[in-house]
Amino acid sequence: MSGKIIIGVMGPGENASPDENIMAYDLGREIAKQGWITLTGGRSFGIMDASLKGAVEAGGLTIGILPGDNDKNSSEHAQIKIVTSMGSGRNYISVLSSHLIVVLGMASGTASEVALALKSRKKIILLNQDEITIRFFKNLGTYNVLLAKTVAETIQHIKEYVGMNQGVGSTDGQD
Repeated sequence: MSGKIIIGVMGPGENASPDENIMAYDLGREIAKQGWITLTGGRSFGIMDASLKGAVEAGGLTIGILPGDNDKNSSEHAQIKIVTSMGSGRNYISVLSSHLIVVLGMASGTASEVALALKSRKKIILLNQDEITIRFFKNLGTYNVLLAKTVAETIQHIKEYVGMNQGVGSTDGQD
């Protein structure tokens, strides 16, 4: 890995629960505190908006990969807005642009992102997922799927992954 570390945060928009949105906000904050970039689907609700808001409020850099041909309905917290006019096809851009994917909540669009990530041999952290979801994606991705119950556990997994792939000294958030 070279350059800044980009953490993809994937999860539902309108179907995200209030608890998932709170966890996404906390996740965005913690990603930013590490000096990593938060990347989402960039829309103005759910996991996307909550994680971007947390990251911005903690001084982090954010990227939104948008489905339409303009930035309408995008999160005000997406500092860099990539307009794709690709609908769900943008999921591949989100996955391939991220060094590691964190999945919080689940919906059909999120499941497609996880499948694309597994197909691309990306490391995925399933955060606070139910047993059926865990079993399904573990069967598809085995060693590329990590599990976490908390944001702190998620950040620890990311630090370990970044450390193994880049060198331990570059995970402290300082340049």
